[in-house]
Amino acid sequence: MLAQLSTAEKLALLDGDTPFWAGLIDIATHDASHRHPWPAAQLPRLGLGGLHFVDGPRGVGLEGGATTFPVPMARGASWDPQLEERIGEAIALEARSFGANWVAAVCVNLLRHPGWGRAQETYGEDPVHVGALGEAITRGLQRHTLACVKHFALNSIDSSRFLVDVRASPRVLHELYLPQFRACVEAGAASVMSAYNRVNGTWCGQHPQLLDGILKRRWGFTGFVVTDFIFGVRDGVAALMAGQDLEMPFRMVFEGVLADALADGRLPPERVDDAVLRLLRAQLSLPAGDYPPSLRRCPAHLQLAREAATRSIVLLRNAGPVLPLSGLNSLAVVGRLAAQPNLGDRGSSDPRPPAGAVGTPLDGRRAAAPQLAITASASEAPAAAAAAAAGCQAAVGVVGLDW
Repeated sequence: MLAQLSTAEKLALLDGDTPFWAGLIDIATHDASHRHPWPAAQLPRLGLGGLHFVDGPRGVGLEGGATTFPVPMARGASWDPQLEERIGEAIALEARSFGANWVAAVCVNLLRHPGWGRAQETYGEDPVHVGALGEAITRGLQRHTLACVKHFALNSIDSSRFLVDVRASPRVLHELYLPQFRACVEAGAASVMSAYNRVNGTWCGQHPQLLDGILKRRWGFTGFVVTDFIFGVRDGVAALMAGQDLEMPFRMVFEGVLADALADGRLPPERVDDAVLRLLRAQLSLPAGDYPPSLRRCPAHLQLAREAATRSIVLLRNAGPVLPLSGLNSLAVVGRLAAQPNLGDRGSSDPRPPAGAVGTPLDGRRAAAPQLAITASASEAPAAAAAAAAGCQAAVGVVGLDW
């Protein structure tokens, strides 16, 4: 197939199929990332339907009723790789029902600090734990789609991710921040997404040591490397030479520089062929099959989401014991989040469940015990919560953060 491609066709496969300005307008005015997959590597002349990318660490992030699973941080608390593999397969099945075949559901960045804005998208702070869950969801996703593992590497701060230079010694790099990525690669991940930040002075999107030296040569990764979206490439020739294979989601930097670099010898044709081959092999590895819309929020997937939520609950202490609550006639439920739908996400892991599908802690308690007299207090004043609790046999406090 590679031999049948013209040079122009090869270069066209190396970036997203969406024109730049049309894509930006689509994002700005139509919430595009939640409306449709992002296409790349389409070549109808040779029967290539393309790669179609969606986000979804907790379920397909598109409008249309996909199952919303607990966040990875919660699922990490289950310590159950088999459960995570089942969730990965469910997400893959639902992605195919939307016409997507490439899913960025594998976030295995290590949580350095709990204030990280993407904390809910990863599993925890230990590379062995994160790697075990990451390779499990990778195996599930790869049964029906291409898994995208992100963000390679050392992405652990959002507010300055386009500026920060993360310094790490070789030992810290290989013992803390890279093992979980290697676990996903060895589990069969088809793609790895580079990060926006720098590592030891070099931008991750054009980092020869990370993308080529470690990922492709040392670990033997045979899949393709994709940029993080829109701002993932700074120097197109340097990026491709460093091991970057695909710029997403628009035709941007690669389109502007690669043809000239190939013509004047700065870019070897062998590097272009290698990138194209990686994209072709990944696309041709996708299984055929029928994936109807009825897969979305089907009973089996909803039950799986409930199982994951149940398994993720952590009881820190049960002095007394207090739990399980039984024999009550009255219960106080206090806290501003008790009656507020709160999925906790904006951005890559922002799911779009149907209207009315998201319950609240207060809804759940009323459904579980309709005979129980429940007094609810959403006030943030401690005195109001105390007053509600004083009139009941027990109290439940619902605390935490929204997005």
